[in-house]
Amino acid sequence: MRISFELEEADIARFHAALARSRRAVDCADEVDIIEAAKYALDHLPIASAPAYVRKQMAEVQTLIVMLEDETWALPQPERGDVLETLSYLSDPDDLIPDHIEVIGLLDDAIMLELLLHKLRVVRKAYADFRARRGEVPRDGSRQARARAVAELRARLQARMRRARMRAVTKAC
Repeated sequence: MRISFELEEADIARFHAALARSRRAVDCADEVDIIEAAKYALDHLPIASAPAYVRKQMAEVQTLIVMLEDETWALPQPERGDVLETLSYLSDPDDLIPDHIEVIGLLDDAIMLELLLHKLRVVRKAYADFRARRGEVPRDGSRQARARAVAELRARLQARMRRARMRAVTKAC
């Protein structure tokens, strides 16, 4: 069964207000605490009994956590802040629909995640490419040569990510 619905401006405004709260939380919190809160939420939210759509969105959150913790990727600002805002929203038990409400408690989280994951699609694509291609960097030679090759790969992919984000912003205006 497929269910579609349309968000009106007032609905979107509520999501933006909730995201603004998450943004303020990110400004006041330590990154490690935000990541740990997101991990805790993933471990303790009723995800197993949630609809498949919600479970799929929650799986994407795990990838965002891995991305932030990947020291080799070293996601820079402002993209890092955008990912932290996403994790902060997920970790807030008092969001638009309280998470403990069976079946629909995670629906607002899934909708917000859909919006935020769409915003982060270029970042997610760059990281996916990095993960796939860093394994292709030759292991022969010195550790310094390999580290240099991985750093060059990261720099190219992050530059591509930034250009794509700029095009998306320009296109939206």
